[in-house]
Amino acid sequence: MRPTRAAGPTRSTAEDPAVAERLSDHTTLRLGGPAADYLQVSDDDALVSAVAEADREGRPVLVLGGGSNLVVADGGFPGLVVHIATRGVEAESDACGGALVTVAAGEDWDELVARAVAEGWVGLEALSGIPGSVGATPIQNVGAYGQDVSDTVARVRTWDRVERQYRTFANAECGFGYRTSRFKEEPGRHVVLSVTFQLRLGSLGEPVEYAELARSLGIEQGQRATLAEVRAAVLALRAGKGMVLDDRDLDTWSAGSFFTNPIVTAEELPRGAPGWEQPDGRVKTSAAWLIEHAGYGKGYGLDRDGARVGLSTKHTLAVTNRGGATSAELLALASEVRDGVRARFGITLVNEPVLVGCSL
Repeated sequence: MRPTRAAGPTRSTAEDPAVAERLSDHTTLRLGGPAADYLQVSDDDALVSAVAEADREGRPVLVLGGGSNLVVADGGFPGLVVHIATRGVEAESDACGGALVTVAAGEDWDELVARAVAEGWVGLEALSGIPGSVGATPIQNVGAYGQDVSDTVARVRTWDRVERQYRTFANAECGFGYRTSRFKEEPGRHVVLSVTFQLRLGSLGEPVEYAELARSLGIEQGQRATLAEVRAAVLALRAGKGMVLDDRDLDTWSAGSFFTNPIVTAEELPRGAPGWEQPDGRVKTSAAWLIEHAGYGKGYGLDRDGARVGLSTKHTLAVTNRGGATSAELLALASEVRDGVRARFGITLVNEPVLVGCSL
């Protein structure tokens, strides 16, 4: 796939403080120091060329999409940051095969979902309101309200930085699991160029199995609602949890859910904690429940003098920047919560955002 719009790359370097690009301007947390070298690219050839050249020179590379799943160190990134701004959506559809939709990595994810709902492409509607770019979604196997991206991904086209060649992976080759994939398990190796989705055609969404969403729609679990109804309900639910980006709402100055829901044995599941049985016999439980029952409620940390970070006042899974914070402050709070849950329940929460130049 070729993007439908192309323009020359935009570059800045930290050698010139006047034009050095700060990564805080490109992350939903609004945190992160300067990039030693920053390049925005709007076509695949420029993207691959920039990454390949940096690899030949032995320079570190950070591939940046929507910045919704990143915590970047206050010191910034010492190499080349390549910001993907490719565009293009190509669709082929027929009544029998449905829609085969190939999307450039730089496209905005929620804009794609909105178009899918408008076009009658079924399978993405419950993923409404998730910030970030299309290229990032298969890496994390983004999911919400009973849908995962892996349900509809047909193939992922990449640049393999190890073999130095283009590679396309079919769904079965992507190693999808709960919030993971082969692309996440081999961090930095595969630069996603485009994602192709296989989507049904229709006006009704997939059966709603997620209880909270079914209640919001006023239907029983397993029943269907229209694509537009599902999208509207999901957006309302996410907004109520501070999970829809809003510059005026500091609860949305986050990287979304900071911790993944842990998967434990039945014996490790705390008494009273919710649990969902997994195919391997283990149980997935709620990170939010563990956090709250370990003593970290909504808005935790915001009552401290001069607090610049705190848990969201709407959802305990979001660690938020209240303005003027540093990445170090945010990670200190996240570490406090993680350690408190481990001390209380013996379960170690795992961070969902990618940490760049920093650690918990």
